[in-house]
Amino acid sequence: MKILILGATGFVGSYLMERAIAAGHEVAGTHYHATVDTRDWMGFADRLTRCDIRYREQTDAVIAKTRPDVVYLLSAQSYPALSWSAPSETLETNVVGTANVFESIRAAKIDPVVVVACSSAQYGEVSPDAVPVKESHPMHPLHPYGVSKVATEMLALQYWSNYRLRTVCARIFNTTGPRKTGDVCADFTYRAARIEAGQIPPALHVGNLETHRAITDVRDLARALELLADRGAPGEVYNVSGSRTYQIREIVDLIQAAAKTPFSLEVDQALLRPSDEKVIFGDSSRLVAATGWKQEISLAQTVGDMLAYWRAQLAAGAQA
Repeated sequence: MKILILGATGFVGSYLMERAIAAGHEVAGTHYHATVDTRDWMGFADRLTRCDIRYREQTDAVIAKTRPDVVYLLSAQSYPALSWSAPSETLETNVVGTANVFESIRAAKIDPVVVVACSSAQYGEVSPDAVPVKESHPMHPLHPYGVSKVATEMLALQYWSNYRLRTVCARIFNTTGPRKTGDVCADFTYRAARIEAGQIPPALHVGNLETHRAITDVRDLARALELLADRGAPGEVYNVSGSRTYQIREIVDLIQAAAKTPFSLEVDQALLRPSDEKVIFGDSSRLVAATGWKQEISLAQTVGDMLAYWRAQLAAGAQA
């Protein structure tokens, strides 16, 4: 099978690349702004093509060259917090870029399955009586990133309805694991590893610890996306969420239990967002019914693996 992973040097894309190669597929990927360490993707660097999906000529070239059977559309500006300071770039990459990919597929006259990375951020604030949130819930995003992902999904569904381009949308809830940067688990485990290494004082700076998040390990998410490529219904939307929620305080407790050096907590106002969903938790029953997927990796294992990853990175001389 020929597989194209757009955004292969991103967090999720790097795992999908490794898994697809290990499975023996004919695999190609794209890179632009890598969001994982260079050492995490150099093993497949020879399979990569530079592609900024904001430019149609670049998506045309990649699609025409690879002519894939499956496309994973992961290229995006994927950080909600960054979207506040870069709303135009977020919208251009995530919306215009998505349209470019679909138009390039049409121009190449191929019929791949396109698994589109959408987001739980599309829902926005959800009342307690609607949790865990179902795919039928109205979408009221709270930041430019969430708005961009609503548009991404609407484009995917439109291309299925109008052109029968086989798009399958995955509304991805909080996902973390080794290689991740920019989320609460990554930030906390990284700082805990730096505390262990004696690089910073034994105090963990934190933001809002009262919110609740369902969290999925990236390796479980990669399996879900592969299953959706194989068994997902075109034009359908699927939540991919952890099966239970954790208060952010619980995550800190897991890190404290796994860390080799004790640390205190200090609230940092700079880490508080203008708006923050109180609970993010999705109902994945549609995904489970369609594919048989289930979450296999516990958060305790994820946290332990992330600490081990950061220890190795720091030992190898990774920069802060």
